[in-house]
Amino acid sequence: MTDDTSASSGSRIRYPHSTVPTPGVPGQIVAGVHWLRLPLPMSLGSINVWLLDDGPGTTLVDTGVCDDPTVGLWETLLADTLDGAPLTRVIATHLHPDHIGMAGWLARRAGCRLWMTRLEYLQCRMLASDGGRAAPEETLAFYRRAGWDAQTLEGYRNRFGRFSRMISPLPDSYRRIRDGECLNIGGHVWQVVVGAGHSPEHACLYDADRKLLISGDQVLPRISSNVSVQPSEPDADPLSDWLESLHKLRCGVPDDVLVLPSHNKPFHGLHARIEQLQADALDALQRLREGLDQPRRVIDLFALLFSSPVRSDDPSRFTLATGETLACLNHLVLRGEVSVSLDEQGVAWYRSVV
Repeated sequence: MTDDTSASSGSRIRYPHSTVPTPGVPGQIVAGVHWLRLPLPMSLGSINVWLLDDGPGTTLVDTGVCDDPTVGLWETLLADTLDGAPLTRVIATHLHPDHIGMAGWLARRAGCRLWMTRLEYLQCRMLASDGGRAAPEETLAFYRRAGWDAQTLEGYRNRFGRFSRMISPLPDSYRRIRDGECLNIGGHVWQVVVGAGHSPEHACLYDADRKLLISGDQVLPRISSNVSVQPSEPDADPLSDWLESLHKLRCGVPDDVLVLPSHNKPFHGLHARIEQLQADALDALQRLREGLDQPRRVIDLFALLFSSPVRSDDPSRFTLATGETLACLNHLVLRGEVSVSLDEQGVAWYRSVV
């Protein structure tokens, strides 16, 4: 995820809330909808989760990462703020640890169910199962193809399975939610709007009556969603999925909603932001077309796509940049605009097709 707000979209995006809540202290958005910020041990700094009045209880949308500070905040919230309105369900927009991390812990603690889409639940279970095993050779070969050197690969090998250490174990059963399904939460109807690209079956929630959209990570006001190719599906085209999902949101959700994103502040200007994200993606593809006049590896292309240097001594960003660059390259390869060949070391070289 990179900060990509430009003047062309920034002037059309408005933030109605001048201040943000203190982490761990809910702030009201509208009656029955509260904004809760939780700290993150990463550059994003915090995640927004949402507390929705649900009759005598509370529905929670997203949960924060599973670490000691977040557990401590939830201990306090459950004992104090939510003591009279216990959790009735936990909804996860998608599988990433800052969203799903505390879901299992909270579901067990509150005695409620986890609600999420099927692909997100199953892929989360799959990634969690990597904990305690060695990095597969297929995964190492994936990053070797991108041009990673031996030292960077060894660092990845040592970090493998980190996902499982950032989440509490998921419940063994869950309640599936589907695209287009309408959820009654506290007498208000929230429609599930499923998208892809950032994750396989990401759920947004749209309340048409109150003009609210919980957008998760699909649409963010100041940063673009990470759209990456994963080692488990090296030939995927997640960029197409994400662009199609943005188009679906643009057509299906009106512009006058208040967008409740997972990062940064709630904002007005959904359509302007979608248009800017679409334009930025197309611009990135064009920069690659022009930069591939000679064969290049994935890691050679970071400077074309990212405004600040991407270094292997920042392994999280290096990994994300690799996945994002591959998403653009796969998109062009599948359209016959770029060719790819492997050298004797198994490194992929990309070049524009003249």
